[in-house]
Amino acid sequence: MSEIAYVRGDATAPSVRGVKIIAHVCNDAGGWGKGFVLAVSRRWPGPEAAYRAWHRGRAENDFGLGAAQFVQVDEYVWVANMIGRHGTRTGSKGVPVRYEAIDRALAAVAGKARELGASVHMPRIGCGLAGGKWSRVEPIVEERLVRQGIPVTVYDHGQ
Repeated sequence: MSEIAYVRGDATAPSVRGVKIIAHVCNDAGGWGKGFVLAVSRRWPGPEAAYRAWHRGRAENDFGLGAAQFVQVDEYVWVANMIGRHGTRTGSKGVPVRYEAIDRALAAVAGKARELGASVHMPRIGCGLAGGKWSRVEPIVEERLVRQGIPVTVYDHGQ
């Protein structure tokens, strides 16, 4: 069994060959404007436009906690917009991360990765603005992706 590869770098620019899925966590409130999504939008306009349209049409589609949307941005690159965060702020009601939603969304990512023969690349999802703990997210990534034989790289931004 393989394990998660940890590297320093930009998760929007994986340097491996083959098909890649860049997975990240979005909120369920329709907000896109802080955190990792800004790096995604700087590189490709498609994922933000798709997320906003998905949110607008939420009465007629599957938008909600645990859902995943896949946007092809290049011949070999897909972005997975995963709804794993409730709301946009931390506060008296606790952190917005929803681990069970990340679990469900990663199950969908695993299915798409198997379909495409893709590797999965991500920042430490759910642990930035969503306020989660990597010690809770990492076992979900291992269960849903690594144990299914899907190569995973986690990027820590910086030098």
